[in-house]
Amino acid sequence: MSSRLFSNVLDVATLGKFPRTQKWVWRRIYNMLSRFWGDKDWRFMNYGYVPSGAPFALKAEDEAERAFIGLYQQAVEGLAVEGARVLEVGSGRGGGSRYIARYHAPAAVTGLDYSPETVRRAQKLNADTPALSFVQGDAENLPFPDAAFDIVVNIESSHCYGDVPAFAREVARVLKPGGIFTFADMRPKSQLAALDEQLAAPGLELIDKRNISENVVAALNAAEARKQARIGKAFLLRRFMTEFSGSKGSVLYKALTGGSVVYQARRYRKT
Repeated sequence: MSSRLFSNVLDVATLGKFPRTQKWVWRRIYNMLSRFWGDKDWRFMNYGYVPSGAPFALKAEDEAERAFIGLYQQAVEGLAVEGARVLEVGSGRGGGSRYIARYHAPAAVTGLDYSPETVRRAQKLNADTPALSFVQGDAENLPFPDAAFDIVVNIESSHCYGDVPAFAREVARVLKPGGIFTFADMRPKSQLAALDEQLAAPGLELIDKRNISENVVAALNAAEARKQARIGKAFLLRRFMTEFSGSKGSVLYKALTGGSVVYQARRYRKT
């Protein structure tokens, strides 16, 4: 399949005009990426986050992933993660769930992803981490009992869903009373009001909302060289990978730097 066709598919998946179609397309995109890119050092697929203040502590072996880990650090910073049961919805290749499990001492972390190939890849890449497991499932119909988790994490995944309100209702269902839903994702500026409505599920109280676009762009810039090295291996898929990764010159990079797309971080409490 040509890079032009892949780019057109990515456009359809990102527009938000055909939510059910985009859900189907994203699953196949991630299946493809997990099947053909088995790199052992590729655990993250997010745009990243560079904090405005002092850098957070990391072990030397994790420094190469600092920009990507930052999006998870801001998501759980200040939360009572120690001893908690944590669910990440849209866990991808598992790097974020692995970071939380290794650095924040939860009782258990479960990563859920819609793509079966991606779940298999995450299980292989993160088999060295205790208290961490991965399952295949649908964000809009979570395969867990009521009040099963203390914290639900959702990072740069919701734009792939066909029914975001259904996802929010499921988050409210699986959270314990007093539990926290920590969310980060991008939307066109014109869709932010709709996002407010989509995430306003009964039982979820918004307690924090921030525009983190500048921090995300800083991370994209910091990771550019590493991305280009990987994109260089993509051959016919270079254009697709450039757009998918948010590299400089891509549509989403320009939109984030220009302000027509906003990257937001939010926290909700289960009442």
